[in-house]
Amino acid sequence: MDFGSFSSQFVSWAVSVSYAWGYIGIFFVNLLGNASIIFPVPSFLVVFLFGAMLNPWLVAVFSALGAGMGELTGYGLGFGGRKAGKKKISKWLEKTEKWTKKHGFFPVIILFAATPLPTDVIGIFCGAIEYNIKKFFLAVFIGKLIMCSLLAWGGFFGINWILNLAG
Repeated sequence: MDFGSFSSQFVSWAVSVSYAWGYIGIFFVNLLGNASIIFPVPSFLVVFLFGAMLNPWLVAVFSALGAGMGELTGYGLGFGGRKAGKKKISKWLEKTEKWTKKHGFFPVIILFAATPLPTDVIGIFCGAIEYNIKKFFLAVFIGKLIMCSLLAWGGFFGINWILNLAG
């Protein structure tokens, strides 16, 4: 199965789950979509589509909660990797860890989570440096809430325009 086929099948499944389960379905679709490491899964389409059908604020909140929890897989991978290779931690990682503790890393996590930048990489890094998991989740949630709000409200205001454009 190629990536295009997988993406279309995922979107089809995600729409049916979200339609059947509403906000809880949207939560689970985003949880699974963001739990993938590096491999992009188009769960953002569900946020856009259901922002047009349901309350966009609630779609954004449930999506952001699911996405934030899904991003914990990257954090767990980094944390487990550090524990497995504790003695082989690189000098670069040690320097970066000191810099993040001195200057703060919270806004960087929000930026990555609010944009299409690879949040998985940040999650792996945060797990590896043992960044506070509560702060990590909060920053990811805030970033995903920003992105999901824009997508949900984009769907709310833009779906009719897109349908008219498509004919």
